Amino acid sequence: MEKNIEIGKRIKQRREELGMTQEELGNLLWLNKSTIQRYEAGKIAKIKLPVIHAMAKQLNVSPEWLILHSDEMGSFHERFDLYKDGKAETVDDLEPSAVILPTEKIHMIPVFGSVAAGFGAYASSDIIEYIPLYIENDFDVADTICITVRGQSMYPKIEDGDRIVVRRQDSVDNGRIAVVMIGDEAVVKRVECEKNKLTLISINPEYPPRIIEGEELANCRIVGLVQQVIKSV
Repeated sequence: MEKNIEIGKRIKQRREELGMTQEELGNLLWLNKSTIQRYEAGKIAKIKLPVIHAMAKQLNVSPEWLILHSDEMGSFHERFDLYKDGKAETVDDLEPSAVILPTEKIHMIPVFGSVAAGFGAYASSDIIEYIPLYIENDFDVADTICITVRGQSMYPKIEDGDRIVVRRQDSVDNGRIAVVMIGDEAVVKRVECEKNKLTLISINPEYPPRIIEGEELANCRIVGLVQQVIKSV
């Protein structure tokens, strides 16, 4: 936590140099004022790397300066394979061989409070916050959302409270995990598509497969591909 305190001091120092309030910085990052206060006080236990990138961009400093990296560890923009491979998520995970993502590839993505809300079953007010995510292809940004998942049918890969990163699309390869709308109901399942049948498979063996066919199939559609799972802590 001592390092996080020092990072917090740099965030506060640079924010004040720019004449920016905590609320103003939070608005730029889609974070509330209390969250900025916690960052500056060093009370965020695990500082996510995309947050560092987004914050550095708004404060007009390099990520290296913000997280106190020494010169011998190299430039962030020369090292980030660990993050892309899912092996490094926080500042504490960084190693000398890690390469940090380019700032321009970090985008603020909406987080929906439920699977159904993410696909129009509820009002747009069901967006609960925005989080920074690395997205390689700029064309994918508009079709990418995050969703908080409830239930244990996809345990252990997706647990209650985890967030999934979903790309909106109307088809996926067999065996992939997708978001499927059945009327106004939205589920996250592994899918197997056949000519006149769609099988929705849970990872948790306590939940039997759900077979969609006949008239129900006409009211069922694939709406997104699950690309990433962000585990809750």
